[in-house]
Amino acid sequence: MSASNQQDQQLWTPEEPQNLPDSPLSRAFSQPLMLGLFLPLQTGGWSQSTLPRGTDWSFEYNKRLTQQAENLGFDIAFGLSQWLPKGGFGGETGYRENFLDPFVSAVALASATRRILLMGTIHILYGPWHPMHLAKFLATADHISQGRFGANIVTGYAENEPKMFGVTRGDHDRRYAQSAEFTRICNALWSGVDNLTYKGEFYNLEEAYVSPRPLYGRPVLATASGSPAGFDYASKYSDVVFVSSPAGEKLEDALPKLPAHVATVKNAAAALGRKIRVIINPTIIVRPTREEAFAYYQAIMDHADLGAIGSFSARHKAGDSQSWLEHSARGRAVGGHLHVVGSPEDVAEQLGQLHAAGIDGIQITFYDYEPELAYFGESVIPLLEQAGLRHAVQPEA
Repeated sequence: MSASNQQDQQLWTPEEPQNLPDSPLSRAFSQPLMLGLFLPLQTGGWSQSTLPRGTDWSFEYNKRLTQQAENLGFDIAFGLSQWLPKGGFGGETGYRENFLDPFVSAVALASATRRILLMGTIHILYGPWHPMHLAKFLATADHISQGRFGANIVTGYAENEPKMFGVTRGDHDRRYAQSAEFTRICNALWSGVDNLTYKGEFYNLEEAYVSPRPLYGRPVLATASGSPAGFDYASKYSDVVFVSSPAGEKLEDALPKLPAHVATVKNAAAALGRKIRVIINPTIIVRPTREEAFAYYQAIMDHADLGAIGSFSARHKAGDSQSWLEHSARGRAVGGHLHVVGSPEDVAEQLGQLHAAGIDGIQITFYDYEPELAYFGESVIPLLEQAGLRHAVQPEA
């Protein structure tokens, strides 16, 4: 039978991949502290600084990084999405002028990897997106990746981005209400119980069907938010929620406030009988000694691209995001929700503190990706394993 045409109808829901013990998501969730790599798919990566480095936005560079991360045992590789005018954020670096699409990039990376989860960000409210599109595209990506594909579904906080698509940014909470209906429809289509006829507040479908079925119930779903409406959405529909620091980029300021911040979304999910994982994005600067690490950290700050930082800050203030509210403009030179700086022992200890505060995973950014990722793998991951924060992962053959 088909679903009835009632806006408040109970749509079919698929099995969640985390409930299936052989799913790639369950494997990632078995780690005490998940490791993710935030890919630099955009000019300048995550750091608005002119200090020389090799970080590059090209696909080949990001493919090498993803393969490197997979061999180090990382669980997730993930990309950001933004829509920017000519020149990006400008400045000396032309920050984020070039920007590979994270969804397409993640699909392409599936054929170059074997174990790591791949996620791409999608602004589902921009342009003529329909749940049928996303349900079909994600089911296809799920099969290409053998269940390793996920979508970070975002509503878009920026004021100017929707205008590029000829639409006006909607009210903050109403955007999440629309996203919730969008996701419920996708879940019903992934369930594949029957043709779906549905008349809702935002979307209508008549005798709609999508095949094939995803391999593990549905694709992995994530969201990034810091607002009550965003946390409510995440508690109902997401496997992973990306949070920002509620107290700026300094770890010592964030740690006292993180437990309550994290508990808000975890408790909301638990009340619905669900369990979600919370991930945060630190920029990690690790050197053999604490002194070397802080000298490098200061050098990045001393070369801040002030023009790009000014443009970025102005854009964020014009939006209605409830994340990044306490972050300093100068901290953008380094980037990341948090700055984790020090020797390998210092960094391992700080990551342990994040885990103790309720963080289930870290989505890492580096300043100079390839050498810094390699040194992190060589120097920090063994310490995380010794501390019980990571289970050893065998490199891919």
